[in-house]
Amino acid sequence: MIEFSPYAYEVHEDPYPLYARLRAEAPVYRNEELDFWALARHADVLAAFKDTKRFSNRFGVSIDPSSYGPRARLGTSFLAMDPPDHTRMRALVSRSFTPRRVAEMESRIREIAVWRLDRLVGAGSFDAVAEFAGKLPMDVISEMLGVPENDRSELRTWADLLVHREEGVMDVPPEGAEAFGKLIGYFRELISDRRKSPGRDLLSSLLELERAPNEDYLSESELLSICNLMIVAGNETTTKLIANALYWLGQNPAQRERVASGRVGMPQWVEETLRYDNSTQMLLRTLSEDSTIAGQLIPKDARILLLVGSANRDERVFERPDEYDLGRDCSRMLSFGQGTHFCLGAALARLEGAVSLEEWWRRFPDFQVDTSGIARVHSVNVRGFASLPVRV
Repeated sequence: MIEFSPYAYEVHEDPYPLYARLRAEAPVYRNEELDFWALARHADVLAAFKDTKRFSNRFGVSIDPSSYGPRARLGTSFLAMDPPDHTRMRALVSRSFTPRRVAEMESRIREIAVWRLDRLVGAGSFDAVAEFAGKLPMDVISEMLGVPENDRSELRTWADLLVHREEGVMDVPPEGAEAFGKLIGYFRELISDRRKSPGRDLLSSLLELERAPNEDYLSESELLSICNLMIVAGNETTTKLIANALYWLGQNPAQRERVASGRVGMPQWVEETLRYDNSTQMLLRTLSEDSTIAGQLIPKDARILLLVGSANRDERVFERPDEYDLGRDCSRMLSFGQGTHFCLGAALARLEGAVSLEEWWRRFPDFQVDTSGIARVHSVNVRGFASLPVRV
């Protein structure tokens, strides 16, 4: 009998053996107690991502009761929409989030990485999450939104509280709900400030649409959802990506030698990390009609978890999927989703990851991970490290 709960701390520590059992024995899994289904195989997850008519985002992407459903306490998200609402909002945001604008950020991302890392040279040992991986993405997202440097540490704390799940508690803990309220309150004030005094940041650019004649624009609640999404999802996932990359290279000497010799570049290091141990392990969908999936009849309105982390280890798609191989073709991984909801921040995450790892490698090619001191994040959707001590 397979038991799978996204809240279980043992799953957070290492979900992959359980995923392998699900793919082999229960690719369409049912949890009666928590009232969800889960898809474990690559083909089924990919099909669900592409079929937005049947697999709806209208109730959000998290299984948490506080985040799910029409009366969710934690409010709506940009992700919690289907076309045409999602199409409209994504199009408006995309005007200020173009590939060109992301590419132009490379020099600034590198400046931030250099500034953060140069302060650590000679330190001997430090926590790679607390001192680097957890700070650089917040710096980047904050600069995009126009968040002052002095406020970023507090926003990071609130984002961490919103992601964390207490053992045995099947929902967002009270501290997380309180942190969400503080984030929304902060951004409400920031939006008000930017209306009065526009800058050159993304938020100011989005607010310009309000003043354009005959132009559609984002409501305040939509602007708040964008800010919250970028600070929580955009920041947390990239933090986990950088730390995961450092950890897994540290555990694989042969792959480390490939980086040292120049046989693989930083983008390849990023891509295999995204496949092998992705920050976003699962996303929720709600079924819009009775459907048969892999021979299993699932009723309308059923909640379905798409197990991205399992799909990326599917032996039907990836040869030797449990090996960390920086030379493999990762083009079929599902780490950023597919179709209509393909992650808008994918290019930025990849750029941040590659630049961060390049600058890290310049300074600390001989880094060692202190595995005795690592600590993992306990979250439903996100996988990564809360603490990653390193010796340099």
